[in-house]
Amino acid sequence: MTSTVERFSNRVENYVKYRPGYPDGVIGSFRDEMGLTTSSVVADIGSGTGISAKIFLDNGNEVYCIEPNAGMRSAAESDLGAYPKFNSRNATAENTTLADDSMDFVIAAQAFHWFDPEPTRAEFKRVLKPGGYVALIWNERQLDTTPFLREYEQFLLKFSNDYTKVRHENVNAESLTRFFAADYRQATFDNVQIFDFEGLKGRVSSSSYMPSESDPNYDLMAVELKTLFAKHAENDRISVFYDTNVFYTQY
Repeated sequence: MTSTVERFSNRVENYVKYRPGYPDGVIGSFRDEMGLTTSSVVADIGSGTGISAKIFLDNGNEVYCIEPNAGMRSAAESDLGAYPKFNSRNATAENTTLADDSMDFVIAAQAFHWFDPEPTRAEFKRVLKPGGYVALIWNERQLDTTPFLREYEQFLLKFSNDYTKVRHENVNAESLTRFFAADYRQATFDNVQIFDFEGLKGRVSSSSYMPSESDPNYDLMAVELKTLFAKHAENDRISVFYDTNVFYTQY
C-alpha cells in the first residue's frame, strides 16, 4: 500500500493541470439512472486532487474525500476548500474511517485498480446505506482511433515502467463481477482533451508509470514526444480521445 500511495507524490502539479475531467453525461447518469439528488451524501474513495469530487460538489452534494497521499489531498483541499460540503480525510479504501450506513453513494474515479478488492468491497458495503450505489468511474484512453493515438500507445510502451500492469484495461468484466458480487450496469461517454505540446508533455508526466523529470530517460522521452507531436498536430494542437466509463450497482 505504501508504494501505491506514494506513486503520485512527485506528480501532483501535473496531475492537477493535465488530467482529464469528466463529461456532463456522468453526473447526468447519476441523476437519471441512480437517483442522485442534491441531498445525496457521496464518498469519493481515492479522491486524489479532487477532479471527480468537484462534479458532485457542483451538484450541491455533501462529499467525503478519502485520500491517503498527502500531496494530492493537499491539492484537493486547496482547490475545493471553499465548498461548504467538502470534507477531506486521510484514509484508505480498505479503512475509510466513515460511519456505518452513512453514504448514499460510494464512488472511485481513476482509482479502483489501486485497491485491494476484497477488503475494499466489504468497506464500501459497510459505509453504504441500504439501497445505496457503488460506482466506479474512469477515463479510458482510446488506443487506435487516430494515427496519433496508435503511435502514442507505442511511445508509452517504449518509455513506461509498469504501464502494462496498472492500466485500466486490466480491469475486465470478470474482475468487476467479482468485486461487485452483484449484477452491475455500465454507461459510457465520449471525452476529449486538446493539448499544445507543453500540455501533452504535462499529461505524460502526470502518469506514475512514465519517467519523472529526475529520470535519466526523461530528456530522450521528451524529444521523441516532441517529434510525435510535430508529426500529428493540427494548428499546433493534438487531441486525445477517451471513453469515460461508469460501472455501478445498487446494494
